[in-house]
Amino acid sequence: MKFIKNNAKIEEQDDAALIARYKSESDLGALGTLYNKYMHLVFGVCLNYLKDEELSKDAVMQIFEELVSKLRIHEVQNFKSWLHVLTRNHCLMALRKQSKHTTVSIDDTFVENTDFVHLDMDHTKENKLTVMEKCMETLPEEQRLSVDLFYLQEKCYKEVADITGYEMLKVKSYIQNGKRNLKICIEKNSGE
Repeated sequence: MKFIKNNAKIEEQDDAALIARYKSESDLGALGTLYNKYMHLVFGVCLNYLKDEELSKDAVMQIFEELVSKLRIHEVQNFKSWLHVLTRNHCLMALRKQSKHTTVSIDDTFVENTDFVHLDMDHTKENKLTVMEKCMETLPEEQRLSVDLFYLQEKCYKEVADITGYEMLKVKSYIQNGKRNLKICIEKNSGE
């Protein structure tokens, strides 16, 4: 795979304008131009997660294919950040498919306590998922709903705000506080 170096002409084109052109005209050229600006970063993230150059090159192409449909349905304010999250999620899903174990993304991206995640034993994993589910139920409704939409359903802040009707700043606060409260509850109950 040969990455095209960013040139001044590509850099000059605004991300929002390229997204708008892609959405309004189904212009794959606009999407290609947009993706090309960040393809080297996507490859770097893939290589970091997948630890294999060929798998990372394949992932770069698969992520572009995902963009074709996902960019049509998502309102993206900051394409670079949104693409990073999409790339990370793609890599985590690829790693899960490679392993024989079924995991929940919240284990990998949400709970920072490394002692919590033991993928060796199904029984232990099941118990810990049960603890997590019980802890989710203890969160205040706003936090529980916001955390569920953001982490488990992989919605962006704007989508969470649109779905719940909460203000954007409130959504961010509910997610941050919910994450902290969930982590405390899981750590407290994981020994039982």
